[in-house]
Amino acid sequence: MTTTHTFRLYNTLSRTLEDFAPREAGKIGLYVCGMTVYDHAHVGHARAMVVFDAFVRYLRFHGWAVRFVRNFTDVDDKIIKRAAELGETPEGLAQRFIDAFHAETDALGLGRPDVEPRVSTSIEDIQAMIQRLLDHGHAYVAEGTVWFAVETFPEYGRLSGQRVEELRSADEVAGKRSAADFALWKAAKAGEPSWESAWGAGRPGWHIACSAMARRHLGEHFDIHGGGLDLVFPHHENEVAQSVCGNCAPFVNYWMHNGLLVVDDGAKMKGGVGGAEAQKMGKSLGNVFNIQQALESFPAEALRFYYLQAHYRSPLPWSGERSLVEALSQLMRFYEARERAEQLQGEGDGAKIAAELGPEAQAVWEQGQGFVERFDAALAQDFNTPMALSYLFELARAINRFADHKKARKRGGPVVAPALAAFERVAGALGLCGMSVEAFHEEVKRKRLAALGVTLAEVEEVMSARAAAREAKEWTEADRLRQVLLERQIAVMDTPEGSTWRLQL
Repeated sequence: MTTTHTFRLYNTLSRTLEDFAPREAGKIGLYVCGMTVYDHAHVGHARAMVVFDAFVRYLRFHGWAVRFVRNFTDVDDKIIKRAAELGETPEGLAQRFIDAFHAETDALGLGRPDVEPRVSTSIEDIQAMIQRLLDHGHAYVAEGTVWFAVETFPEYGRLSGQRVEELRSADEVAGKRSAADFALWKAAKAGEPSWESAWGAGRPGWHIACSAMARRHLGEHFDIHGGGLDLVFPHHENEVAQSVCGNCAPFVNYWMHNGLLVVDDGAKMKGGVGGAEAQKMGKSLGNVFNIQQALESFPAEALRFYYLQAHYRSPLPWSGERSLVEALSQLMRFYEARERAEQLQGEGDGAKIAAELGPEAQAVWEQGQGFVERFDAALAQDFNTPMALSYLFELARAINRFADHKKARKRGGPVVAPALAAFERVAGALGLCGMSVEAFHEEVKRKRLAALGVTLAEVEEVMSARAAAREAKEWTEADRLRQVLLERQIAVMDTPEGSTWRLQL
């Protein structure tokens, strides 16, 4: 699949929208910073996972060969601290949460990266890069810790806009020459994981690990580096410094950062960030909502839609389950419109039939015919998923208006054929609306009924009793039973073929 549109991507480094040109025609190297595995992933983490999963799907859909690398940080202060609290080894704790992460992202329907390197299995690469930095005069050893000397890299701060002279560091300061310097290798402490090195036993600093893993799996110079906006400084700024200095080569051509999920209990968004009450979701803040919790009550596709309905660079407000209820409600509109389109029959020339049936038919025909052009153009402009999905909303409304036409059921099939092809395009490029209508509604029923504390057997029992009341023409009782279900957020639809039900949100 190809597109005629030039793909443009916002580059954090230049702070401009740039035409994307891969280093090697048709191929893209992408590195995304992954999880520090000391707990379950939450819906804030999942935003980056879904955004980059959809981004890779989009690139591959349009014919690029993507090598997607996302790491696990399995050696870190937080892991060591949490393991001590729980009485586990750091290695055991990290593996447990890597397994949990895979289970959670598989349940979200995400594809796995081509490579998932770990810090603990990249020690030789990390040590080799540190040695190159020492050899080139960009690092120094002090009391068993190796520090990067920021003053040796004049471009430090270009990615984040930070001023070196204003920086303060939380790192240990023994033997450190400047507040801006950061640890590449941390001297061993009793009871902590460590590896032998030329500078003494110790373990890697956070930043150097990503540089070494990226170099190993994508080379010294590659196309796109991604991650959350909160990683721009210090993590990605430090990656740039140590990679350019250690490799003696350019590092990354395009920096792509997703906005953060902000917990916003009614606070207005101001200037692109949360209002006075809005804050980033984080374990340390105690405001997390785990992926596990979300998937117990909502289809995975509802989470995917929730993230993709907003531009990836924008902050995304999170208001608990209400956010996912609203996302699921919007997603259901798409499936219901697609279902109505699939029910239309007939054969012939779609353009001719649309002209004969009038404005509603012509509208859905024209929108369906022009959908691919508009949809692809939106995604080619900095992966603008909300704009792309707005065209699907317009198409769904046009389908619903036309489906009410008295001749639509018997003659409308050819008219909505381009609209149905549009849904296939969305599924291929973004991973939305790709389930069968029946499978989607069954998943919604199963998960939302559980969240409401209602069993499928209870619903079917009331539906059977209502069917018996209608058969006996006991209309008052049938209406009462309809109301019983409605109070449980279950809507009943009576058709010539019988009665069905769906959840109301």
